[in-house]
Amino acid sequence: MADICVFAGQGAQVPGMGKDFAEDPEIMKLFETANSVLGFDLAKYCFEGPAEELKKSNICQPAIFTVSYAAWTALQKKRPTTFAAAGGLSLGEWSALCAAGVLDFESTLKVLEARGRFMQEACEATPSGMIAIIRATPEQLDEICAKTSCTKANINSSAQVVLSGSVEAIAAAEAEAKTMGVRASVLATAGAFHSPFMAPAREKLAPVLDSITFNAPKIPVLSNVTGKLHTNDPAEIKDIMLRQVTETTNWAGDIETARSIGGNRFVEFGPGNVLSGLIRRIDKEFTCMNVSDVATLEATAAAL
Repeated sequence: MADICVFAGQGAQVPGMGKDFAEDPEIMKLFETANSVLGFDLAKYCFEGPAEELKKSNICQPAIFTVSYAAWTALQKKRPTTFAAAGGLSLGEWSALCAAGVLDFESTLKVLEARGRFMQEACEATPSGMIAIIRATPEQLDEICAKTSCTKANINSSAQVVLSGSVEAIAAAEAEAKTMGVRASVLATAGAFHSPFMAPAREKLAPVLDSITFNAPKIPVLSNVTGKLHTNDPAEIKDIMLRQVTETTNWAGDIETARSIGGNRFVEFGPGNVLSGLIRRIDKEFTCMNVSDVATLEATAAAL
């Protein structure tokens, strides 16, 4: 049995997250460091909200990362655990890279604040959106994309693929899916993430990443873009993480790669348990736990 740690992505945020972890003075220092690095009171947004502010990408992304890293730190204090690999969905992949020692905590905060801000700007510049397509065949998905100009943004499992596109393309995809008898759900996102619509964000993020020191990972890290493990080359990791802004995230591929190295027990860090749900859709036999607050920390530490 191999344990894999995974980290929450955007959309998992909720006011109050991380507040009980921060009762530990050592973990509270993480939030204080985040406040200092970012130049605003991230801890207040995490602990109190309001929810509308917490949804903003430049706040949301460093907030979820900080809470996820706080959860990771809390478990390592409670029960030091060596994981066979680390992974995360979208911004969660940055949390995984930090946990694996590729970037330090402060650098990851800087990257995610900039990444979130640039993505938000891209969303506001061109109206766009995302739609989840449920239990479509590969042929049906290809047909929807061909007819609407949507692109595949997230391959979450064989049963769920999320498409990105213009507002008009998303509406057309919803109608096309209905015609096919395929279930579809328009998502409440700011825009078309992991698609060519994010090209301006990718361009702006490049010099930010160039200013950050990347190291070889201390444990293997799953790549959203390739669906396989990152190499040990910091320059390659940096390039792939830049590509991740505009390219498809292959979460299903990541979990199959985790399986190939013996992974069958997953611990999700950060608010909520969205990734655990996606992992169970891929294989009901997988064991999933999460660390989102002190109560789940105690339960997971005991189970490990």
